[in-house]
This record gives sequence, structure tokens and C-alpha cells, in this order.
Amino acid sequence: MNTQARPVHSNQTGPHEDVKAVVSRHLNSEFKKPIQAHNQTAFDEVNALVSEWQGPLILDSCCGVGESTAVIAQQHPDALVIGVDKSAHRIDKHSNYQQGGHGERYYVLRADLLDFWRLACNANWQISQHFLLYPNPWPKAAHLARRWHGSPVWPYLVKLGGQLTLRSNWSTYLLEVAEALSLSRIKAGISLLDMHNTAPMTPFERKYQDSGQSLWQLTADLNALN
Repeated sequence: MNTQARPVHSNQTGPHEDVKAVVSRHLNSEFKKPIQAHNQTAFDEVNALVSEWQGPLILDSCCGVGESTAVIAQQHPDALVIGVDKSAHRIDKHSNYQQGGHGERYYVLRADLLDFWRLACNANWQISQHFLLYPNPWPKAAHLARRWHGSPVWPYLVKLGGQLTLRSNWSTYLLEVAEALSLSRIKAGISLLDMHNTAPMTPFERKYQDSGQSLWQLTADLNALN
């Protein structure tokens, strides 16, 4: 199996010049897209578990095959970890990466985060940590609106709160996220991870490591105002 990851190629030489304008517009407007029925059903199922849970709640967004969800649950045995991805193809592969059997509490489900984050906000979820370990970078400049921080759902990610951990092999993506967070008076830190001493949490991170690519990490306290 080919484990090589292609490097990100972009016609941007740095953060997109429209980040501030796009994010500001979304922060000052309401996202009115109707909730899709299958996303509501998926959320209702997991929300029943969350409503009864008394401990820490961790969200693993864009979880892919759910390897990261299982790893996070193993690292935080006192928490309930929810992994969400919109791809049925990826979610169906989770059994290959399952790491249960040590008392972990986690749940992997298929849903579109455009709806799921809004539903979680409306249900007043109190998450302690939020992981985004494989955000699609959409590296073409024309695709800024497809990046999470360029999407109208961005304000809901911020409202969910918690300690945010976001990783990417494209540092420009994290620089843009930091700029987007600053508009909500949230300070973010960005660091280059040492891939020789960092255990991969996703298949993509393993490919980055095998390909000799860099992996960048952004952290931010979404409960804090700068």
C-alpha cells in the first residue's frame, strides 16, 4: 500500500487576504441553512448519551475512520468522546482502527458538521476539548469559503468552546484559523510538531510522517477572551 502523502500545492503565498472580511461577515450574520433530516437523526441518537453523561465531553470533528477518536478516548478514559465525519465510506472502516477494551467511552457517527455543530450549540453541549485533526485545506485561493474558517458555520465552532486542537500539514491553514479566531478575541498558538517523537493519531498523519512532511498544530482556549 502506498503510504506517501502528496504535499499541499497552493496558488496562495500566505494567508488569504479575504479571511478577515469573510469571517467578519459570518460572525455578524445568521446561518439559516435547513438542518437535514439524517443529520438531525444522528445527532438525536448521540445527544441522548450526552444528556445523561456527567463527565468531560470531547468532540473529534472530521474524524475520518475514527482512529483518532479511539486514541483520544484511550488518552482520556474519564471522558465521553464523540467522533463525527460526513463520509460513510470512512466511518465504515472504523472497525479496522478500533481500540476499545480498556474502559474507553467513545462513539463514532456519520453527520455533516454544517448541521452537527449547530445542533450541538442549540443543545448547549459543554465540551472540554475539540479536535480537528484532518481539516480539508482546500488550498486553491478561490476555495476559501470551503475551509472551516471561511464557512458560515464557523461561528458555531467558536461558540462550542473547549480547548481547540487543530492539525494540518499546511501551515497557511493554521495561520488563517489564528486570524479568524483573533476576530473573536481568542488567541491561538501554532507549533511545529516533532514527527519523530509524535505518535500519529490518524492515517493521514502517518502518511505525513512516512513522506517526511511537516505537521503543524494550533491550540486555542475557545472559552477565553484575549
